Amino acid sequence: MNREIVVAVDAMGADAGAEVAVLGAVQALHNSKVDRILLVGNDSQIAPLLGVQKYDKSRIEVVDAKEVITPDEAPVAAIKAKKDSSMVVGLGLLKQGRASAFVSAGSTGALLTGATTIVGRIKGIKRPALGVLLPNTTSGYTFLIDAGANVDVRPEYLVQFAQMGSVYMEHIMGIGNPKVGLVNVGAEKEKGNALTKAAYELLETSNVNFVGNLEARELPAGECHVAVCDGFVGNVVLKYAEGIAKGFFSMLKQELLAKFSTKIGAALAKPAFKNIRDSFDYAEVGGAAFIGLNGLVIKAHGSSNAKAIMNSIKQCERFIQADVVGKIKNVIDRGDDENGI
Repeated sequence: MNREIVVAVDAMGADAGAEVAVLGAVQALHNSKVDRILLVGNDSQIAPLLGVQKYDKSRIEVVDAKEVITPDEAPVAAIKAKKDSSMVVGLGLLKQGRASAFVSAGSTGALLTGATTIVGRIKGIKRPALGVLLPNTTSGYTFLIDAGANVDVRPEYLVQFAQMGSVYMEHIMGIGNPKVGLVNVGAEKEKGNALTKAAYELLETSNVNFVGNLEARELPAGECHVAVCDGFVGNVVLKYAEGIAKGFFSMLKQELLAKFSTKIGAALAKPAFKNIRDSFDYAEVGGAAFIGLNGLVIKAHGSSNAKAIMNSIKQCERFIQADVVGKIKNVIDRGDDENGI
């Protein structure tokens, strides 16, 4: 595509404040092909931070928004009440076509609510879903969808999650005909609850490369490129993966530094350990894509640093260049016709 890539960034959403958004935006200008970045937030806080940075002044614009939605606010009420919040204003820029994508490290609940009500769903999409990349040992990453947007779902929603996840892995990660697995308590077709059993039947006759049920222990091995589940299961899997990675590296560090001999080994293997650690680091991957909308919304981690914001912006660049929204529209149209969804 030959369109201008403009990314709006919620400058007030991260736990660390506006500084990480400003630094991340400037770094993204130097390390991506994004044309312009719109920093949305309190101008009196953003302007001084930008003033000490070296960048092309024509490529960053501050869009003033005086209010901030905090994580402890009720999502629906906050979106309705705080029309001048950085999140609502940023989503409005995407809706109006002034931005090609929106990145926020703010409240997940508010972002998902605002994205659905302001940006809107692709025609035919029953529910947008949150997708995250989990590292595996074979293909690099598995796309987990849904990772927390939809706690209660219907079987046909899971088929659409599979379709959207397949588009993402093919056109963003470069994996042809990605394998799709249904996260379940066993590999056999008859395993699971009413939801997974019904979803299995639909996925078997869908237009994705469905390979059957997928037990959670198979995720790190990369048995599938797309792991489909409801948002309750997906969020549990995601949080456990984050926790086990943090705990593992903590234990590993403790053991390696326990004796002189292991310290020597640790020094020699340090580059390998760093590569593994980086694969689990959300700052390296970017944010979670909220897909199924009439535009791209990226949910960055609340504790994002400048590097995480930069990589979230770069993620937007790849998404837009690949026209993922357009490709999802095409796949959903075909899927509806073929499956009667």
